[in-house]
Amino acid sequence: MTTAPPLIAAQGLGRRRPGSDCWLLRDVMLDIHGGDCLAIMGPTGAGKTLLLRALSLLDPLDAGHVYWQGRSVAAGEVPRYRRQAVYLHQRPTLIEGTVEQNLRLPYTLQVGWQHQFDRTKVLKFLNVLGRGAEFLSQTDHNLSGGERQIVAVVRALQLEPRVLLLDEPTAALDREATRALETLIFTWQREKTAERAFVWVSHSHEQIKRIASRTVSMHDGRLAEGGNEK
Repeated sequence: MTTAPPLIAAQGLGRRRPGSDCWLLRDVMLDIHGGDCLAIMGPTGAGKTLLLRALSLLDPLDAGHVYWQGRSVAAGEVPRYRRQAVYLHQRPTLIEGTVEQNLRLPYTLQVGWQHQFDRTKVLKFLNVLGRGAEFLSQTDHNLSGGERQIVAVVRALQLEPRVLLLDEPTAALDREATRALETLIFTWQREKTAERAFVWVSHSHEQIKRIASRTVSMHDGRLAEGGNEK
């Protein structure tokens, strides 16, 4: 029986502080398989955001490699890879315009040009989040921090990625909206459990008990396995 390679395999990742010998990430080894619900914990400044950015190939590495399904990602394949392994910043950037214009944006770019905006799919996502069709007409400057995060998550999910790299996605949400977003992520992951995974950075132990089947801890740019939380 052939075992499928991890969706993402990080092998010995390292990154130095520019212009110094100080390592921000050091010897990071991490496999992300289909079905993984992985949480990363650690104090502020431990390197959690840097790791997510490294996994999504947004920042250069000084050591190690990131493999996608057992293969190196060539330079010309990086945009396609980032569509499959989507990094969601804690403070997402939106363009000036309506929510719908922001959701349509990926389809004008290289990562989404082969696909079309699906309003029905988007409305299903928004329904889980307690938002109706009227939310699509709201403009970016009228959105709260939590609502901007909702737009960013829906914008990512509509492209049907394989891995979500989530940097404290509920930090700006209230309790009800947090639970709704967790439900949406779980619904997306369980639709194709063997093919999808998420990595979720959180400072909340209670949230990690709800979302994670596996945790790792990060301190001073290094990872340590934390075991199962469920």
